[in-house]
Amino acid sequence: MPVLWLTLIVVAISAAGFVMGRGRAMASADGNIRNLHSLPVYYGANALMKSVVPALGVMVLWLLAQPLFIDNRIAQMIPETEIAEGANIGLVMSEVRRTAAGIDNALRVGALDPTTAQAANADLEAITQSLKDAGQVVTSQITQPVLGAAQSYSAMAQTSNLLMTIAVLLVAISGAAWGVLESAKAFRARNTVEQGILALLIAAASVAILTTIGIVLSLIFNTVEFFRLYPAADFFFLLEWAPSFSGRGGASSLGILPLLWGTIYISLVALLVAVPIGLFAAIYLSEYATPRVRSIAKPLLEILAGIPTIVYGLFALLTIGPILLTVFGDDGLGWMQGQRAVMTAGLAMGIMLIPFVSSLSDDIINAVPQAMRDGSYGLGATKSETIKQVVLPAALPGIVGAILLAASRAIGETMIVVLGAGAAARLSMNPFEAMTTVTAKIVSQLTGDSDFASPEALVAFALGMTLFVMTLGLNVFALYIVRKYREQYE
Repeated sequence: MPVLWLTLIVVAISAAGFVMGRGRAMASADGNIRNLHSLPVYYGANALMKSVVPALGVMVLWLLAQPLFIDNRIAQMIPETEIAEGANIGLVMSEVRRTAAGIDNALRVGALDPTTAQAANADLEAITQSLKDAGQVVTSQITQPVLGAAQSYSAMAQTSNLLMTIAVLLVAISGAAWGVLESAKAFRARNTVEQGILALLIAAASVAILTTIGIVLSLIFNTVEFFRLYPAADFFFLLEWAPSFSGRGGASSLGILPLLWGTIYISLVALLVAVPIGLFAAIYLSEYATPRVRSIAKPLLEILAGIPTIVYGLFALLTIGPILLTVFGDDGLGWMQGQRAVMTAGLAMGIMLIPFVSSLSDDIINAVPQAMRDGSYGLGATKSETIKQVVLPAALPGIVGAILLAASRAIGETMIVVLGAGAAARLSMNPFEAMTTVTAKIVSQLTGDSDFASPEALVAFALGMTLFVMTLGLNVFALYIVRKYREQYE
């Protein structure tokens, strides 16, 4: 049964439990609500929660565990002769899953006969052609072990889905019946429901923590696997980035220094654009602008924060790049050879960061106590002198924290770099040359159907781990400064 239909059935059972629980509670109190410990809605909510929460929990856990269990069972069925030299079982399992999905879709649309698809010695060429005719992506020729594994995969998946449907429905019905049977007038339904809601809130709050832990562990495990295949010293100190996809790595040079340089260089250009403009805008909005102008200008400025980064990337490629090429290209100063360059991506990224710096700096400047301004005015200082000598020094720790947060945002940017900076990994001081960043290379290394047992694919996790450590350090440092500022001036 499809997951959507199963979810709707569970919701219907829970709704029926709600109505029956509420009705049973009222019946036990002879229709007098004053005889109940809790309001009638709590008795219905108790039955609903005990039905829908465990049922959906079982379904989610089942859907998470099912692929791991089936993949492990199917992987044991594949002979080692099917695994090509230099490949791994993961690639074969990917082909098995694609073939199984292709057979299921071809059967669904009628492009493949069920008897042919389930036969032990099926015509491989006929099945391959049927899958291609149905629009499925498969290899040029499906082998017999892959077809057998795909057939077993489909059968196990169907059996598992049937068992999941039965288990989820039994849990939903049992939970609803349990909640209805508890619906007596003396039952403390309100206390039970509130405890259940508290447990749900704790679970929701734990999702972010568990997700973060999962991401970090995934990065760590794959990074360790990468350093088993490629020397860590070469990764951190080699001055060349030249991946090779021959064999399991070939003569790849996977030095991160050119990528780190491109990341830092482009981020620096972006900050040189965003920090002065954003800071001056914040000073004007907080100190000089009238309330009417501020109410109009600030929302308009923050509209920039809502523009998708892909749009900034297109703006860099189609507008900023040609303008720079006209001024600094062969027809101008001759410094720039193409539209993609550090300056192209840096300017677009700087425009993107302006509302980020401006909004944070504006809030920080407004947090400076008015008494400090009044004291400066009382000593005869002008408005500009008060801003320069009182307001900005008082707000400086918070402004520095905002700049560091903007820097971490710039370091993690991807689409603007992909479209505006190019893909060349080089160490150069020329801002009009094409360069690339860590995030852009993560995208390129994981694009396509590459062998995840090779250093060229696993290096993406090492790059991600390095970037994670950099941005985490910047964020921690920024939060430390901001907290110190708040303790001093609140």
